[in-house]
Amino acid sequence: MKKYFITGLLIWIPLAITFMVLAWIVGTLDAILLWLPSDYQPSRYIGFDIPGVGLVASLLIVFFTGLIAANVLGQKLVKLWEALLARIPVVKSIYYSVKQVSDTLFSSSGQAFRKALLVQYPRQGSWTIAFLTGKPGGDAANHLRGEYVSIYVPTTPNPTSGFFLMMPREDVIELDMSVDEALKYIISMGVVAPPTRRVERPALLNQ
Repeated sequence: MKKYFITGLLIWIPLAITFMVLAWIVGTLDAILLWLPSDYQPSRYIGFDIPGVGLVASLLIVFFTGLIAANVLGQKLVKLWEALLARIPVVKSIYYSVKQVSDTLFSSSGQAFRKALLVQYPRQGSWTIAFLTGKPGGDAANHLRGEYVSIYVPTTPNPTSGFFLMMPREDVIELDMSVDEALKYIISMGVVAPPTRRVERPALLNQ
């Protein structure tokens, strides 16, 4: 009975967690519609609430925002908006810090989180998974002798928090592992291991 019970848990727990996460996402995005006046609420015309309307509305807003910002007029509007935010002291610092990070992470030409690495951390002989974020910059680069790389060491099981390190290039091992596989490996605390494969790879940061 214990064996069957555990087998049932292994089937239902992932389904339940997936449903809870999706329900939270849909519920959060549906709350966006609460900002609309009561006369413009979809439920007023339909007669009842439809789960997921906020999700569809959010996707449409993001899509049309990108569509508008992709042309010349949209780029001018974005510049005017950023110039307005630049005049607000506290908002300016927060906005541009977040924008710089998001531009780096989601840029197709950037190097952020493009490679999974194996590094010794937090001490010699103890290994963990890290992600390449680039090379040291600013005045920090002037005090480093030799070739260094910037890496991000995520925590387990929550990879959104972690540590930023600058390590010598020779202390970093590039893994034949995609970023998605590495994230699954970290989130599962080593339970979901990626497949083993050996492929010749070019030197780190030279791609």
